[in-house]
Amino acid sequence: MTQTLSLIGYGEAGRTFARAAGWETAARVFDIKPLAARYAEDAVSGCASCEAAVTGSAVIISLVTADQALVAAKNAAQYIAPVALYFDMNSVAPDTKRQAAHEIEAAGGRYVDVAIMAPVDPARLAVPLLLSGTYATDGAATLQALGFTNVRVIAGEVGRASSIKMIRSIMVKGQEALTAEMMWAADAAGVADEVLAALGDGWAAKAKYNLERMKTHGMRRAAEMEEVAKTLIILGIEPVMTQGTIQRQREMALRPRSGQTQ
Repeated sequence: MTQTLSLIGYGEAGRTFARAAGWETAARVFDIKPLAARYAEDAVSGCASCEAAVTGSAVIISLVTADQALVAAKNAAQYIAPVALYFDMNSVAPDTKRQAAHEIEAAGGRYVDVAIMAPVDPARLAVPLLLSGTYATDGAATLQALGFTNVRVIAGEVGRASSIKMIRSIMVKGQEALTAEMMWAADAAGVADEVLAALGDGWAAKAKYNLERMKTHGMRRAAEMEEVAKTLIILGIEPVMTQGTIQRQREMALRPRSGQTQ
């Protein structure tokens, strides 16, 4: 790496990217959680504040929880260098992205709306990324230089890439929620094996995968689906099914790991 890179947020996605790309000490990292042991293990430069992580960086990647995406952009805007690229990879509503873009660009930075379109593990740097906004083309070249191999620019303003992600999540996370509801009922009735067999080949593995993703990431998925609900409301669509998905994702995250619905 020839340019300073900042990561805001060092959860699953940030850590996966840093380790896969070998960014190590080239990356300055800030997370609101105390993660000193994780920083040391991955050989990245942990910072005690957003200011320390962001100041002077040419590239800033934001990978925080949905409820912190706009907060992170506002904080970074206070210290962002002129023309620095700010990649907002968070799973939030298009309107949230537009608000974040306003904060960053008013401070002189260049904002790029990035939608991560698949789980980062095991895809890692090959995970599909959709980019939109005025600086998307410049952003794509920079991400490719950082090691990302599946980057595509979507014509249009900030929020377009996120619209695709949010609307797609209605189906993806909704299927997970339906899987949980189905398996809870099947377990209660004592017919889980029969139900899965009736659905056809591959459903036992698919159900297990969906439930495990919800158990591990359900709270984060619920937060993302809250943003999906906002997206639908702005589009004039009542988020009836999405509200159910939010409830089921959150419930699955809180369930103990036991029985058929692990």
